[in-house]
Amino acid sequence: YLKISKLALAFAIIHSKPPGKTSKEYTEDLARTVSEQDFGWKWKVEVLEAEVLRLRQELLLNRISPRFCLENRKQDTSAETLLGQESINPTSYSSQLEDSGCDVCNDSAFDSLASDFHQSEHNVNASKHWLERVPPLNLCHTSKEQSLTAPVHFLQRLLEIRKLSEGGILQADFSELENDSFTICNSVSQLLDGLTVFYNSPKFPAPSFLTEGVCVLISLITDTKLSNHVLKKCFKKIEEFKKNLIQIILRNRSVNRFQALHSVSQTLGLLGRNSILRNSLISLLLSGVRQFAEQLLQAHQIQSVYDITQYENIFLLCMILEQLLQNETEESNISSSDYGGEEKIKFLKNLDQVILHLSDEFPLFSLYLWRVSVLLNSGQMQ
Repeated sequence: YLKISKLALAFAIIHSKPPGKTSKEYTEDLARTVSEQDFGWKWKVEVLEAEVLRLRQELLLNRISPRFCLENRKQDTSAETLLGQESINPTSYSSQLEDSGCDVCNDSAFDSLASDFHQSEHNVNASKHWLERVPPLNLCHTSKEQSLTAPVHFLQRLLEIRKLSEGGILQADFSELENDSFTICNSVSQLLDGLTVFYNSPKFPAPSFLTEGVCVLISLITDTKLSNHVLKKCFKKIEEFKKNLIQIILRNRSVNRFQALHSVSQTLGLLGRNSILRNSLISLLLSGVRQFAEQLLQAHQIQSVYDITQYENIFLLCMILEQLLQNETEESNISSSDYGGEEKIKFLKNLDQVILHLSDEFPLFSLYLWRVSVLLNSGQMQ
C-alpha cells in the first residue's frame, strides 16, 4: 500500500507540474512549502506550550502560598519598569541582585558565585525588597536569552517563598510540589537546557541572566526543603547536564576558549558541593580522565599524533576532580565508603604503569594522575 501511495504521489506531481519546471524542481518547491507550514505550526505549538507552562507555574505558586502571589501582583508594574531598565543597563540591574553575588563584567562573577551562593539566609527587610524586584512571569518569548529568563524567574519566586516562609512572613505548603511534578520538572529542564546552550556558545562579558540561572540552580539543589523535590524528579536531567558540561570542556577548540571553560568548570565545582551530586560527578570525571589517559598512552606507544587541544582541556577536569576529592576528604561527616564505585577501580587499575610510561613525555599530566590517585587511596576515602 505504501509503495502504491508513493507511486500515485509521484504521478500526481508529474501531471500537475507547471510548464518550465522539471519534476525535481517542482517536488523541491512543494517540499519547501510544506516545511515552511510545518515550521509555522511548530512555532505556534511552542508558544501555546509556553503559555500552558506559565499558567501552571502561576497556579502552583498560588497553591503553595496564595498570599505571596497576591502581594507579587501589586508589584508587577514596578517590576516591569526594572525589567526595562535591565535591557538598557543589564550590569546595573544584576548588581542589585543581593542574593546572586554576581558581577557580570568578567570572570569574577563566577568566583563570587562560588563563595556566596550558599548564603541563603536573608533578613526580613532584604526579603521584602527582593520580592518587589522579581519580574513578572512571562514565557512567551522568542529569543534564547528570554527563554532562559522565564524558568529563572519562576524558580526565583519559588525560592523566595521558601525564604519568606522560613522567616515566618508567609505560610507555604510545599507538599504541592509532590502533586505537580510536571511543572517543576519542566522548569528545571528549561533552565538546564538554556544553560547548556549558552555554555556551548558563550558571550563576553557573561550576561546577567546566565549568572542568575547558575545561582538559582545551585540554590535549588542546596536548599534543605526544595532539593529533595528537585533531585528526586530531575536527577536524570541534572546528570545529563553534568555530562554535557564535561563534553563542552573536552571538545572546545576555539582559540580564546579558556575564559568560557573557566565558567563551565566553576559551575561543575558548585554542583559538586552537593553531597548527592558529588559522587556521580566524581565518577564522570574519573571516567573522562581515565579514557583520555588510555588514549594518550596508546598514541605515545605507537608514536602517533594526539589531540593537543584536548590535552590542554583535560587539565580543567583534573583540577575539578582534585578539588572535589579534597572536599570529600575534608568533610569527615559525610560517608564516602561507596563513592566512585566501579570507576574508582578502573581508574586505579594499572595507573602506576600509565604514569611510568607517560612521565617523561607528559610530566604535568602524570603529576595530576598521581595526585588524584593519592586522594583516592587516602585513608579518608576508604
